[in-house]
Amino acid sequence: MHPLSLWRWRHNPLYRRTDRLQGRIALAMLLLVPILGLGATFAIGDAAHRHYRAAAEHQRQTLRLTTAVLTHDAPDHPEPGSAEARENRYPATVRYTDPAGRIRTAETDVLPGLSAGSSVDVWVDADGAIAEPPMSAEKIRSRTMGWGLVAFLTVTLAGAAAYRGVAVVLRRRNLAQWDAKWAETAPRWTTSP
Repeated sequence: MHPLSLWRWRHNPLYRRTDRLQGRIALAMLLLVPILGLGATFAIGDAAHRHYRAAAEHQRQTLRLTTAVLTHDAPDHPEPGSAEARENRYPATVRYTDPAGRIRTAETDVLPGLSAGSSVDVWVDADGAIAEPPMSAEKIRSRTMGWGLVAFLTVTLAGAAAYRGVAVVLRRRNLAQWDAKWAETAPRWTTSP
């Protein structure tokens, strides 16, 4: 593409004002959407990071780690000691003492192959119910990145939708102008001599 082709396109007599307007809007969108998307990514990502850090801190303050005992053998589907056994957890019933000193029974996920009477660590909330452990730094980071990605995609899709809306409006306007011009010109072409 020759560098002066854009200059010639600007002065092409076949292009209407709406074509030039649509080109300028497209150029503006190509420049603004990435900048606004990055701004939204950092703003939303920062807000999400602060929110999840505060939530994790609240969890660390309100949850208590306690030891529970399995009441039955845990399922041992994967090969003991395998990578699958280290990653997978299976539901099992455990008995533990809640913060009020009561003995309780509940279900939690444990490593496969543990026998009845084995000890496992569980997180317990103030009411004594088993809870998810506090969010780790890795989980906070992944959730923050997820919200940042959602923000960037939202800005990108909004920009594409705005451009599409403008293009539809301008196309309808062009067609209406074309119909009006044809209505003026058609009688001269269709009349017989």
